[in-house]
Amino acid sequence: MTILDGKKISNDIKDEIAGEVTKIKKRGEKVPHLAAIIVGKDGASMTYVNSKVKACERVGFESSLFRLPHTVSELELLDKIEELNENDDIDGFIVQLPLPPQINTQKVLNAVDPDKDVDGFHPTNFGKMALDMTSFIPATPFGILELLERYDIPTKGKHTVVIGRSYIVGRPMSILMGRSGFPGNSTVTLTHEFTKNITQVTSQADIIIIAVGIPDFLKGEMIKDDAVIIDVGITRVPDDHAERGYVIKGDVDFENVSKRASFITPVPGGVGPMTVSMLLKNTLLARERHHKRAVDAKK
Repeated sequence: MTILDGKKISNDIKDEIAGEVTKIKKRGEKVPHLAAIIVGKDGASMTYVNSKVKACERVGFESSLFRLPHTVSELELLDKIEELNENDDIDGFIVQLPLPPQINTQKVLNAVDPDKDVDGFHPTNFGKMALDMTSFIPATPFGILELLERYDIPTKGKHTVVIGRSYIVGRPMSILMGRSGFPGNSTVTLTHEFTKNITQVTSQADIIIIAVGIPDFLKGEMIKDDAVIIDVGITRVPDDHAERGYVIKGDVDFENVSKRASFITPVPGGVGPMTVSMLLKNTLLARERHHKRAVDAKK
C-alpha cells in the first residue's frame, strides 16, 4: 500500500510555481494576483482563506483579502464582485463558501467573471470542462488529477466509482475521469445517497473517489483488494481524549481500508493540501492568459 502524499506533492507544485514567478519577475512583468472575498467569521473558512494567503506569499503572488460582515446584503456582495471583475490588476479571485442565508450562492458564483473564476465554479467553465475545452478545473478535482498523474496510477479502462455528486467534487470528477486522456479514459459510476446496494458497486471499483462528508463511510469490506482510494472528506469529530477536543476524520475508514488498498490518501495530508496548490496553478494560468491577451492587443 502506498500513501498518496498530498502534502509533499503540494509543496512540489508550489516550488514549481515559485520558479515560474521568478522568471516573470526577471522579465519585469506583473506577478499573478489572487484575491478572496470572505463573508462572516466562519472558523473553517477563515482557516482555509488564511492558508491561501500564506501560500501566495510563499510562491511570490500578490494577494488581497476582502472581509465582509455576516449581515452583508446580496447586492453589496455583487457590487464587490463587479469591482474585482473590473480590476485589471487582479488575475483571479474566489468567493469563500458557505455564504449566509440571505445570499443566493449560485447567483453570486454566476456573477464572477469566468476569466477570473479560478475556483472553476462558473457555468461557463464547468461547461467547457465537460466539453474537454480549455477552462479552469475546480481546484479539488484538479488536485486529484494531479495526484493520480504524479503517482502514475493507471486510469485507462479502469472502473472508477465516485461517491457524492456535489458540483464542487463529485460531478466534475465523474466527467474528468471519463474524459479522453490521462488521467481519464475510465468507466465511471456516479453514486449518491439514493444508490441502492452501494457495496455491490464499490466492491467492483478499481478507483474510488469519495466526497460525502460522512466520517468512516467507506469500510474495508466495501472495496476489492488493490483498489485506489481517494478520500476528499474532512470532518471534525468530537473526541474528549484529543488535545483540541476533536479529531479530523475522512470519509474512509482508513485503518481497515488501507489494509486492502494499493494507494490511499490520508486525512489530513492527502487531497486537502492539493486544493490550495491547484488554486495557485489556476491563478498562474489566468495571469498567463491575461498577459497574452494584453500583448496581442498591442500588436
